[in-house]
Amino acid sequence: MRVSLPESVFPPGGGGEILKLGELFRIAEWHERLAWKPFRPKVEIYRLYGDEIGPRAALLRFQPGGHVPLHEHTGYEHILVLAGSQEDDTGIVKAGDLVINAPGTRHSVLSREGCVVLAVYEKPVKFIGVDVPVI
Repeated sequence: MRVSLPESVFPPGGGGEILKLGELFRIAEWHERLAWKPFRPKVEIYRLYGDEIGPRAALLRFQPGGHVPLHEHTGYEHILVLAGSQEDDTGIVKAGDLVINAPGTRHSVLSREGCVVLAVYEKPVKFIGVDVPVI
């Protein structure tokens, strides 16, 4: 099985860096090899790109019972569930499902069984009623 951790590639002729991630739908087999950082209790983050004010992408790993508190989307958010499942007030999403949250939408997220998701944010989210750093 080919398992590749994120790698940076610099195309010939210059230009920006290209980040490649292989076997994402098999991440349950190799996620332990990534350098995860604490994000919330029972939720860890592996940042792929981005800064405090612009677009960003990250992998989020929820342990069973992991929760992200109520937040509002200030730009589009794309969530691709790679392994496991998570839920909010609209229902349960599982591996292979894509959710696109539009600007102005709000939700909190819970993963009862644990999951790994790819999160791509156009702009930072704004947490509601809790003191949480910008993601």
